Amino acid sequence: MLVNIIEEFDTFLNQKSLTFEAIIIGGAALSILHIISRMTEDIDCIDPEIPIDIKNASADFIRSNPQHGLNPDKFLNNGPITIIKTLPHGWKERTQLIFQGKSLTFFTLARIDLLKTKLDAMVHRGRDMEDVIAMKPTMGELQECLEWVLSADGGEHWPEMVSESFNELRSKLDGNS
Repeated sequence: MLVNIIEEFDTFLNQKSLTFEAIIIGGAALSILHIISRMTEDIDCIDPEIPIDIKNASADFIRSNPQHGLNPDKFLNNGPITIIKTLPHGWKERTQLIFQGKSLTFFTLARIDLLKTKLDAMVHRGRDMEDVIAMKPTMGELQECLEWVLSADGGEHWPEMVSESFNELRSKLDGNS
């Protein structure tokens, strides 16, 4: 379980007298919140930019724990950091604490903002639908998220991609009811 790995990483950082506090999204956040049970390969930090000493400690931790089968260069990353430019106004004030260790503290977005980022990823990558379904969004939440997701990409085919993905999602959610 990712939470166990995070606890080990927290101990590792504590032994090195390092601390790190971040806002995370994606599968790691959903795993910590017990929304999904699948293993995720990384922890996506959107704020702050990961300091080099923490990035190096993260890679050292993964290298010294090959049993986890994770990539030391990707375990703790800022891959989706640019999403903060498009998040809804006030997102930072709505974050919630999801992990507090001795050296490591993780927050994540409020449910509706986290859902928006997962829906955006679902449309962009085409592989996050199961995570969205696990979040059990209401039709009202999907409607609230739709406008933001539509505005998240200016590509010519984006509205069509969003429509197709949301229709498929609604169909699957109706089937799970």
